[in-house]
Amino acid sequence: MSINDQAQAVRPGEELKVDALKAYLIKHLEGFDGAFSLLQFPGGFSNLTYLLRTSQGDYVLRRPPFGANIKGGHDMKREFRVLKALEKFYGKAPKPVLFCDDQSVMGSDFYLMERMEGVILRGKAPESLDLSPDRMKSLSENAIDHLADLHLMDLDAAGLKDFGKPEGYTKRQVMGWIARYEQAATDEVDEMDQVATWLKKNIPPQQHVSLIHNDFKYDNLVLDPEKPEQIIGVLDWEMSTIGNPLMDLGTSLAYWAQADDDEVLKSFGLTWLPGNLSRKAWVERYAQRTGFDVSDQLFYYVFGAFKIGGIIQQIYQRYQKGLTQDPRFAHLLVAVKANAQNAVKALDRGGL
Repeated sequence: MSINDQAQAVRPGEELKVDALKAYLIKHLEGFDGAFSLLQFPGGFSNLTYLLRTSQGDYVLRRPPFGANIKGGHDMKREFRVLKALEKFYGKAPKPVLFCDDQSVMGSDFYLMERMEGVILRGKAPESLDLSPDRMKSLSENAIDHLADLHLMDLDAAGLKDFGKPEGYTKRQVMGWIARYEQAATDEVDEMDQVATWLKKNIPPQQHVSLIHNDFKYDNLVLDPEKPEQIIGVLDWEMSTIGNPLMDLGTSLAYWAQADDDEVLKSFGLTWLPGNLSRKAWVERYAQRTGFDVSDQLFYYVFGAFKIGGIIQQIYQRYQKGLTQDPRFAHLLVAVKANAQNAVKALDRGGL
């Protein structure tokens, strides 16, 4: 998948039923002769992603995490459907290959997609990669433009107008994420409660409807190894839907750590490196590209920080319950608090 995101041995507790998978693929994957090896990509905190190496080429297999029981989450069929639509109308998503809803194969839905070769920037840049300020500036601008272009996509032409329920989307998301956070809470985090109260009182009117990614950040972008400022793919469409594009913008902004942010937030990606646009410049470029009114940017940024905190809390709760043994999850409560504190700081200063 990437220079710095190499597949590794499958983590304990996340093994697949290899014999059942082999039998299914022999029947349904054209050209498959039964010979394959299976590895797992270590990045990401939600859906599990595996590398399937076969004699006819490599595929990526996606399935929900073991032990997850989140209503509306980890929907493989939705993710596969949006990838099919994006083939013609966006051009940066992986090509979907095969969808399976036969629970006997691995106990959940799953799908195969093409493997996109390139670079993925996670918490630490590869030493061999030149990430100069000029290059990072270009990459940050390209990332913004890609998100804006997605939000301007013609939903009718792509056949995705019924892919979500845009009416009342903003309020539904605010109330839904507050409820999900409260259900997953394991510790008291006063700042999360403070932000939740503020969000409920300050929901702005919704002005636009777009296809939204809902997790658009550097470590979901595949970059050209020779020109890493160029984006060749966008991954992880698990949470995509039709809704308010400014909610998508807010989530991306909350992931967009700056040099003066908490070290925990800077671990989300390399947006804090010299050359990257600031969050304020991010919004300005997005507004120029889309023509959207972004005067309520504080609300959307604060919502994004709360939502990310809620997502991380859900993962941490699964670890606390023993539903995953991934050691990366042991200290995630610190990240929940860091997101909440960043939201409170924005409220205190009245802007990004």
